Amino acid sequence: MIQVSGLTKKFGAHISLDNVSCEFNKNESIALMGANGAGKTTLIRSILGYYHPDSGEVLINGLNTIKERVKVLENISFVPQLPPPIKLSLDELMQYISVSAKVERDLILHYANDMKLDVTANLNKSFFKLSGGMKQKMLIAISLAKKSNIIIYDEPTANLDPKARDDFYRLLKQNEDEKVLLFVTHRLEEIKDLVNRQIYMDLGKIVSDEKI
Repeated sequence: MIQVSGLTKKFGAHISLDNVSCEFNKNESIALMGANGAGKTTLIRSILGYYHPDSGEVLINGLNTIKERVKVLENISFVPQLPPPIKLSLDELMQYISVSAKVERDLILHYANDMKLDVTANLNKSFFKLSGGMKQKMLIAISLAKKSNIIIYDEPTANLDPKARDDFYRLLKQNEDEKVLLFVTHRLEEIKDLVNRQIYMDLGKIVSDEKI
């Protein structure tokens, strides 16, 4: 599903990705780990087509992430570590997602309810003004409702309390078939029961890649 070939990305004199090659396939749940500055975020942003590589390429289901980015993103859900500063109300946000990404509003509400997020009581509140945990729950609900075959989570539980984390992991277990799940995480102990592959990065390279 995801094919990374000879990917190099530089920022000035700094090499953030150094000739990285790897594949992520259907039914894999991958923990992507490494110290700050290892290249994890650059790899994720390259997969999402945010960055143009200096050399190499990323293909998603055979499509180039730069040349065919709009089509590529139709197949990907992404939840960032820091929720974006969205000024829309929850009602407006769901309407926007429903129209732009063809996601069923009722399905967003279903997963939000499973995450114990009371959308109805907060319908007219700005997403920007919600607590960190509420923002994260909403983004997770949207990511699951989109029914993508590739889901990328960047430290998804950073703002969640223990009960919400349990709900999140339970929902993922119910929705992991036929997908690529990619977790950028420093908390392997939390997701060890979810993942079947661990990748460690350092200094822009993959230094370890193990199936578990």
